[in-house]
This record gives sequence, structure tokens and C-alpha cells, in this order.
Amino acid sequence: MIPAKASKVAVLGVDAMDPRLTRKYVDMGIMPNTKKIIEAGVARQDLVLLGAMPTVTPPQWTTLATGAWPGTHDITGFYRQGYDLDYVNLNFDSTNCRAEQLWNVTAEAGYKTLVWHWPGSAWPPSSDSENLSVVDGTSPGGVNMSSAQVDVEFIVMASDKTELTTYRSGAMTSSAKVPCVVTGLDKEEPQKKNTGMAGIMGKKMKKGFRLYIMDPLKDGQGGSNAIPADVAYSTLKPADKWHIDVPEGAKEFTILLSGGLIRRPALLLKNDKGIYDRVAIYKNKKTAEPMVTIKEREYVRDIIDDCVKDDNIILASRDMRVLEIAPDGSKVRMWVSASMNIAADMMWHPKSLYQTILKNVGYPSPCSTLGFGDFELIYDCMHQCWQHVADFQADSLNYLMSNEGYQVVFSHFHAPDLQKHMFIRDMKKGTDHVTPEQYEFIMEAIYKQIDNYLGKFVHFMDEGWTLVVVSDHAQVCPTWGIRGLGDTGMNLKIMEELGYTTLLTDEEGKKKKRIDWTKTTAVANREMYIYLNIKGRNQHEVDGEIIDGLIDPADQYEWEEKIITDLYNIKDKESGKRIIALALRRKDAAIIGLGGTYPECGDIVYCMAEGYEHDHDDSLPTSLGECDTSVSPIFFAAGPGFKKGFTTDRVIRQVDVAPTIATILGVRMPAQAEGAPAYQVLEELF
Repeated sequence: MIPAKASKVAVLGVDAMDPRLTRKYVDMGIMPNTKKIIEAGVARQDLVLLGAMPTVTPPQWTTLATGAWPGTHDITGFYRQGYDLDYVNLNFDSTNCRAEQLWNVTAEAGYKTLVWHWPGSAWPPSSDSENLSVVDGTSPGGVNMSSAQVDVEFIVMASDKTELTTYRSGAMTSSAKVPCVVTGLDKEEPQKKNTGMAGIMGKKMKKGFRLYIMDPLKDGQGGSNAIPADVAYSTLKPADKWHIDVPEGAKEFTILLSGGLIRRPALLLKNDKGIYDRVAIYKNKKTAEPMVTIKEREYVRDIIDDCVKDDNIILASRDMRVLEIAPDGSKVRMWVSASMNIAADMMWHPKSLYQTILKNVGYPSPCSTLGFGDFELIYDCMHQCWQHVADFQADSLNYLMSNEGYQVVFSHFHAPDLQKHMFIRDMKKGTDHVTPEQYEFIMEAIYKQIDNYLGKFVHFMDEGWTLVVVSDHAQVCPTWGIRGLGDTGMNLKIMEELGYTTLLTDEEGKKKKRIDWTKTTAVANREMYIYLNIKGRNQHEVDGEIIDGLIDPADQYEWEEKIITDLYNIKDKESGKRIIALALRRKDAAIIGLGGTYPECGDIVYCMAEGYEHDHDDSLPTSLGECDTSVSPIFFAAGPGFKKGFTTDRVIRQVDVAPTIATILGVRMPAQAEGAPAYQVLEELF
């Protein structure tokens, strides 16, 4: 065993932190904390870490944790393959991982180890060591998002022209879905009523669920910047029948919580100049003091109030922002965050850790996924909500690192990823309501947010800690855009055009969201995989009957060759160039770290060409995009064990991160690790 060179290591994982953009903003001088860490330690000049594939959250964070390729650890997509070829299932469960995580090794070696919201095979804890603490990791978003989120975020619109107070689900957009959101893991069965995003993606079912991408620009990731938002409409009129003294000229409206099951009266109040400028929210009209008073444009965190869950009243925290108040009091617009059950501790091990955070830091923050191509919603609501996430997480980790004796920390911060999903594909051209310059402003704000977050850990370098900053992937603004393959669900458009996939139709000839297994020879399900419908292997239950696969196993090779040839021959109608970067048979995919076992690896593994990908997940990890974007992950580190002020030209791979950390801590390699220490950046030569 190599002697330890570091005694305390914190891995600061920042999801979707782009090395290309980071280098740009560091050189511009707007990321001083990031620059400080880089200059104190080691990195490539381009800051690039060579990522595993597919370039999506669960596989890449699992690779970072294990030092193994996805084909080995068996977490091969955002979703797992479901019970049939057109099903998918959640893929954050550590029991599905076939490789040992480094945190189990460090705990075994006697290091008090914390795993904080690592969305790659962290939960449930896979070691019973008393040295190991684990917080969540069951969804990408934020701590407790999968288990504590009850109500979805929504918009309040009160007007003196509104005649009815009512709550409307999904009133602001279409039925788009975003694949980076998981909620509802505190229960097994779907809720009876779904009022927006809660429940769309978050039900853990034994068989899995279907996720059909009928229109690649509206369904799946193509619609991730237009998630359905609920709207609570309210009348707005002079205050009446209050049992307290109401200021002269006050108007009243109602805020509907829990889909309209809870009603909170609110007063719209004037300032000393007679201009309406603030909202006071009350429990009821008999309450002497408001629960909260919010000025126009003010953002308020951690408002504790009731919430309805399964017909029971629970306490939840919410954030709110008053977006607009008409000076004459004729209109009010507000944003209300998702509600977070403040008693939810099921994703904390040990549970006492949750109480420690509540007592010394505060409540886990909500997450936001609003976009709509609207600058106000993206920047003033979503971005500020993620600032709450950043502050809660940084403050929590600072407290635990400083006061609870942790020596090794693995942490993950998801704010950049979900924010960029809302706009990055529109960065170059803009939209009807947001200019490219405004999108660039938002992107800079996100990287300033990252820098401020990292800045809260810089002081630990003076306290003997080693800091390792990594990301799983980044995100591109693609040149040409989405083309009908590469989404995380069932990709239909191109497979139908090629004649391999056929959908059932109704009596009027309209396509159903069901596969016709009597006519389908292959399907493209999950980011990079095509599955042949093979006799004997693939049997489909339809209306109580079993339909066998169509392809004779003896003909599998010929079918694979035919499909691969057809993929390479697809020419984009706009650019005239091919849209596929590579396509391989499963056994050949070992050269990109895939292959592995069926069904977690498809019969064919393909990858979209540069310029035709989603913002990430379906492309090569070296792909570049418009507006200085890329898909590559990032790596830089500083502190004991690493050289000081050193720039390397070595290609550092994601599988090398865990072995490198193991080396500086003087512990054994994780059992299935396939990478190697990045020898060139270590302070001791080997």
C-alpha cells in the first residue's frame, strides 16, 4: 500500500461544469475562486476530463465513484432497460451497480466518509461501515427532491379582471417532460392526482414505464425547456370581512396551495406614497400577523406552511418571489416554488444527520425547472432558486467538514445542468422573447454561481484539505439540433422512417403510443441503444397474449449490419451531412467502455454526430457546440498529494479519478477499477 499523501479530501462535483466555458470565464476574470484552485494545483490547460459514455448523469457519476467503465458497473444510461423493449426504469439505485464505490473503500480504511447527493449508485448505502454517511443521490436535482417534494412550482396571477379563483394544471405550456427530474420516491404507487411535474417522471415501478418520443422537438428532452407549469388564478378586489385591522386601500386575493386544496388570503398593500408595492400572506383572515410579507421583486426563502399529501396536512417549506405588482393595484404576479416536506428524512443515513443539518443550517431547498424561453422565469425565478440550493449545500458541507470530523467527502451540485437544459439549445439564435445576448448573460450568471459555490470551500485548502473538482459531462448548443434519435426514452421518428419500428393505430389511422410487435424488427430505446426484436429472447405481453420476436437469432448479425449501414447513410436534410458519429455492435462497444451485458447494453450502440445531439447524453464526450460550449467533463485539483501550479498534457479519463484519489489517500483501489492514477499530476513521482 502506498503511504497517504493527503489526510482530508473533498470531491466537489459540479454537474455539467463545462471546461471550455470555464476556461473562457476564468480568462475573462469572472471566476476568481476557480482560478485560485487551478493555479494552486493541477489541471490540463483546457481543463478537460475525458468522459465515459453515454454522456449522462448516472453512468458518469458512477464511473467517477468506481473507476470502472459503464460496461463494467452496468449503469449504462439515465434509465435502466424496463421489462420489455419499450420500457425504461429509474437508474439511481446502488443495488444495480456491479462495481465497488471508492467511498466504501475509504470508510473501510478508517476515514470518516460523507457521500452528499451523488446521483450515481450512492443510495441506498452499499456498506454498513460506521464510518460511512450517505445523503440522498436518488435524483439529479437537489437533496430530498425525490422524497420531500410535494407540490410543484407554479405561478400566481391575481387581477381585478379575473372573475374566478381557480387552480389550473399545466396552464402555461404543453405536455413536455424533462428527464432530469425525479420525484415521488417516498411511495411506490402513483398518486391519484397529478398536478404538473410531480409524478410525471418519478414513480418507481417494478416493470418500469413507457417514455415514447413521438415528436423529438416536443417530447422528452426536446421539450425540456417548456415544462408544464401550473397557474393559480385569483380575483383581486378591495379587502373585505377581515377580523383584523386592514390598512386603508388594501386589496385582497387568494393564493391556492396544494393544487387548490389550501387557500391563503393575501393583502396587497400600499407604501407611504400610495403605490402598491408589497404582499402580505396570512394563514386566515383572523390571524393577527402575516406569515410573510414580500416586496415587489423580493425573493424570500424557507416559508413554512401547510401542504396536502395523500389527504394529510404536513408542514412544508417554500420559496416565493413577487414578480410584478401594478402600481394601481390592478394586478399581481408571483412565483411559488415546489414545496418540500420538512420532516422527510428517509434519504439520510444516519437519520440523525438530517437533524444536525436542520439545527445548524436549515431546511433542504426546493429545485426549479422553469424555462419557457422567458428571461424573467429563467433568471429571476429558476436561477435564484438554484442559488438557494447552492447556499444550502455549501453551508451544509462547510458545517459537516468543520464540525463533524469528516475526512473524505464526495459531493454533487446539480444547478448548472438543470438551468442550462432550459435554454442552451437556443443560445446562438435566441427565441421570440430572449435574445442571444440575454442568454449569454444567464450563462455567465450560472458560472459566477459555480464560482461562488466553489469559493465557499477555498478556505479548506489552508486547513490541510485537498480539493478535487470534477463534472460528469457538460452541455452543448448544437449547430443543427435534435434529429429524432438519442433521447433517453423510446426514439421513434427515424426508426419509423427506416422501417424498423411500427406503431399501432386506432380506427381512424392515428398512431398510438404502443409498439406493433408483429411488425417491429428493432427499436431505439434509451440514449445510445438499438435492440433487435429476436425470437425466443424478446416476448411481449399484449392484452394477455404473448407475441414472440420476429428475427431469427441466426440472422442477428445480418440485421445488425443492415441497421448500422442504414444509420450511417442517414443524411440530414438541412446540412446534407451524416448525423451518426459511430455505430457499433454490442461486443465492439467495449472499445468505448460499453458492451457488457444485455439488456443494459443494446445490440447496437450508436452516437450522434457533432451538431445533431441533444445538449448531452447522446454524443461523443469530445463533442463541441456553438457559443463556446462542449460536452466534455472537467477536472482540476489542489492540495496535499497533487503538484502545485502544474499544467499537464496528459489525457485524464473519468476512470482515472477514483484511482487517483485512492492513491493520495493511501487506500486500495476499488475492486473493479479499470483506470489508473494520473501519475503525472501527483506530487510524488512513481
